[in-house]
Amino acid sequence: MKTMKYILASALCLLVSTACSGNKKFEGNMNGAEKNAEAKAVAKEGGKLLVVFFSHAGDNYAVGNIEVGNTKIVADYISEITGADQFEIVTHKYDGMAYRPLCDLAKKEQQNGKLPEFEGSIDNLDDYDTIFIGDPVWWGTYPQVMFTFFKKYDLNGKTLIPFTTHEGSGLGSCVDDVRKAYPKANVLNGFSMYGHDVRTHKSTVVKWLKSLGFGE
Repeated sequence: MKTMKYILASALCLLVSTACSGNKKFEGNMNGAEKNAEAKAVAKEGGKLLVVFFSHAGDNYAVGNIEVGNTKIVADYISEITGADQFEIVTHKYDGMAYRPLCDLAKKEQQNGKLPEFEGSIDNLDDYDTIFIGDPVWWGTYPQVMFTFFKKYDLNGKTLIPFTTHEGSGLGSCVDDVRKAYPKANVLNGFSMYGHDVRTHKSTVVKWLKSLGFGE
């Protein structure tokens, strides 16, 4: 029994990777032709785009110590292809932490409902019609600092497109969490990508964005 508990605990910690996603394709994350049609309509409608994201540099599972976080790389691809503006959610709380202590801290923050502060603000949020929301998946959902953002900003009435980087947990519960935070928003099903693939599989992001009607 103790061995089984240890195996389960170890497996869970692996899912905390700061770069979590699905697989080398975008996994049918748009779920169905009707959702694809809805997504393409978003691009055709135009409107100003924003990418809001949190990304963790430093010690990351599967990719080691990196200077640029996996999620930021995907966010940069999105901005390059769609012309979207960016707002990076920055907190220095995790700077310099090794992977294992970060796992432990992330779990404690989630269990205790902590809402870490972040730097900066968005003064022109009303200008944006569609917002991509990106993050690594920590313990099956967003890092707690993302929930700080959700509490601060009202995105109801907008089209929201979640995306994640990961090492096995895909989208986790991120899409559902966005829908809970913004019940009056149009939340699409999202996109996930392995963190260890983001530097060499830009084409995967391009294919996903084309499925939304961007970059065609």
